[in-house]
This record gives sequence, C-alpha cells and structure tokens, in this order.
Amino acid sequence: MNWITNSVLPKIKALVQPRDVPENLWIKCGGCGEMIFHRNLEENQQVCPNCEHHMRIGAVERLELLFDGEKHDRIELPKPVLDPLKFRDRKRYTDRLKEAQAKTGEDDAIIVAHGKMGGAPVVIALFRFDFMGGSMGVAVGDALVRAAELAKAQKAPLVVFPASGGARMQEGILSLMQMPRTVIAREIVKEAGLPFVVVLTDPTTGGVTASFAMLGDIHIAEPGAIIGFAGQRVIQETIREQLPDGFQRSEYLLEHGMVDMVVHRKELRNTLIRIFSMIRSPLPEAEVVSLPKSKAAEDTEEGGES
Repeated sequence: MNWITNSVLPKIKALVQPRDVPENLWIKCGGCGEMIFHRNLEENQQVCPNCEHHMRIGAVERLELLFDGEKHDRIELPKPVLDPLKFRDRKRYTDRLKEAQAKTGEDDAIIVAHGKMGGAPVVIALFRFDFMGGSMGVAVGDALVRAAELAKAQKAPLVVFPASGGARMQEGILSLMQMPRTVIAREIVKEAGLPFVVVLTDPTTGGVTASFAMLGDIHIAEPGAIIGFAGQRVIQETIREQLPDGFQRSEYLLEHGMVDMVVHRKELRNTLIRIFSMIRSPLPEAEVVSLPKSKAAEDTEEGGES
C-alpha cells in the first residue's frame, strides 16, 4: 500500500493534473458576460468583440494607441507631498501611497506626456484609476498646471483623460483646493488660444467632474462610461425617485447635451486628429457681397431724391 501511495499515485496525479497556467488568460466581459481570450482583448484595444463593451485600458497602452508611431515623452512631475494632514483611517495615508506606488510604478494618479498626433504636437494628461481610484490630490493639481504650461510652451492642444472617483479624502481641504487650480490650468490653455479637449472615460465622478472635466472646449466620451457627480444610489435616496435607464452613462449625457460626441476607442485617435486639423486650418475669408435692395428701400430712395 505504501508503494502505491508513495510512488504510483503521485505519478498518476502528475500526468492528469494541469501544469501551472498563467492567470488572467481569459477575461469575463462586464457587458455580455462572455469569456474573452486576453490576446484577443488586447488586439481589440480592451473592447469586447461580442458586445463592444469598453473595458478599462492601461495608461501606457492608451498613450501608445494615440501618439504617432507609439512615440511619446513623459515629463517629470513634482513629487507629491506625503501625508500633509497626517491622515489615518484603517491605514495610514503614507502606507496607502506606498502600496499604490508599488502597484503602478507611478508617483501619483496622473501622468503627462507629449508627442505628435497626425504630425502635430499634442500634450496629454492621463489619469490612472488603478492609483487610489484616480483620486485628485495636490500632486494631480500640480500635474495639470504643468501640463497646461507645457501645452502653452509648445503651442499644442491639451487633451485630458480623467478617470477618477473624485477628490482624495486623505488630503481634505487641500484636495478640494485642486478644483479651482485645475480650472486655472484650463484658463492657461484658453488664454493662449489653444484647444482644451476632455475625453471622459469610465468613471469620471465627484470633484473631477465638478471642475475641469466639464470645462473643455470639446467633450468626448467613451461608450458606456459613467460620468456624473454623486453616485446614482445617493441621488435616488435624496430625491426619492427612480432614475431613468442609462442615467449617468455617456449616451444619456450625449442625448441631454452634456457631451459633444461619444466615440468608439478605435476611432478616438482619428477623431482627435481630425478635430485638431479643423481647428488649425484657417477659415476662408468671406467674400463681401452686396445684397440686392428691396423694393421698399428703392421706393424710399426715390422719395428722398424727389
């Protein structure tokens, strides 16, 4: 019995048991529930090939999809001030920051890059939702101001991709002060006569929506993205009414005039290039044409001469 247990059974188990299989080879679509092979999803830009549901996409992957030849340069951003309020809930804020930095390899929830799209310079500020829910603290405000200054120096459009749960509670009032600071960043671009485009991704909520995210010259949204201030459950409990289907989704906001267009991820790069080319192209000079005089005007002139 010991011979069977110690020798034969392990060999049989080794033959029939699957070998080590990498995780996340198959990903379940949040829209239709289908299982999608990870390579097929990557080739389709993290969009479900069955129902076109737009899943969240990595920051680096998105930048490579946008810039010409996937070439871009990231700028160095100011180092975040660690725990200015000495905040602690279930964990110390410093510990949360360290965990997020180790997970993402980033200092904070935003990166700024510049390069060319369609042969013309563009500056992009991109939120990382995987860094503490893309929450907006002092470092994010600093980064957006720096992005605006870079766009002004390069005479380039500024495109911001928010993906955020809102202000960062661990920075308290300092986080809320970033709302007017990001508006100032937008004003820097506006005063320079440059386009400020916001591409709303899933999710864009809270203080981010209440500040720069709704002040773009042009608002583009990805299909199905959640865009709003307060959560749907909070709103329903406050007004004590059932909200309509699709409330706070991109398509609902388009229907109600809150965004200018909803664009599929595959078409986003070409759409942005087309918008920038239209803005850069000078308008044709209007030809001065004399309109024919009306019969009443002719009668008036004749009466005056007499």
